Amino acid sequence: MSIARDLYQLQEVDTALEANLQAQKKVSAQIGESQLVLKAKTKLAEEQKNLETLTAQQKSTEWEIDDLTNKIKETEKKLYGGKIFNSKELGSLQQETAELKKRRSVFDDKSLGLMDELEALRKAIDSTKDELAKLQTLWQMQQKQFVVELMQLKAAQAVNETNRQQIAALIDADTLFTYQELKKRKGLAVAKVEQGICQGCRITLPNTDLQRARSGGVVRCSSCGRIIFLA
Repeated sequence: MSIARDLYQLQEVDTALEANLQAQKKVSAQIGESQLVLKAKTKLAEEQKNLETLTAQQKSTEWEIDDLTNKIKETEKKLYGGKIFNSKELGSLQQETAELKKRRSVFDDKSLGLMDELEALRKAIDSTKDELAKLQTLWQMQQKQFVVELMQLKAAQAVNETNRQQIAALIDADTLFTYQELKKRKGLAVAKVEQGICQGCRITLPNTDLQRARSGGVVRCSSCGRIIFLA
């Protein structure tokens, strides 16, 4: 096997190693908490907090209604008990009773409004819980898939690393150094030649370079400086 072929295969493995690392980073970034799940949890917590607040308001309103109802009963008992004959005092009790009933009517309306809000909020909470359950189920399935995918990528990376060691062992240190330097500067260290054209810079190579490359040695493109490889 020629050195150029060894270098080309080394480059193929290095490309696979780099792509694998990028894939691992992408998959690893998706392992962990789901933003959609966290958002649904936050929404549910806010709705439950609002439910507690509205429930407390409803209870307070009901206490106010009960208190006013008792006061109305007391004033009506005095008003119709037959023990008060003073017209001024009777008029005052009638006015007080009317004001109490008016206040109770306001709280009755408020109570009805709160009941409607509570019903709507409970439905919203049920809907959010369903949504959260679906998101968590999907997230758990995805997490399992991501973990499996990451394990597969790591296993493939181990094979690639072994292959690289085996190929690199066939190449002398000076040539490996040249390869690494070219890779750092140009990204692509070894360029394949197709129909006499360097695929690194798309320039037609001189026949002398092509003849030297056919011998399997290390030949650099006179245009871009990459190592050329004839398949």
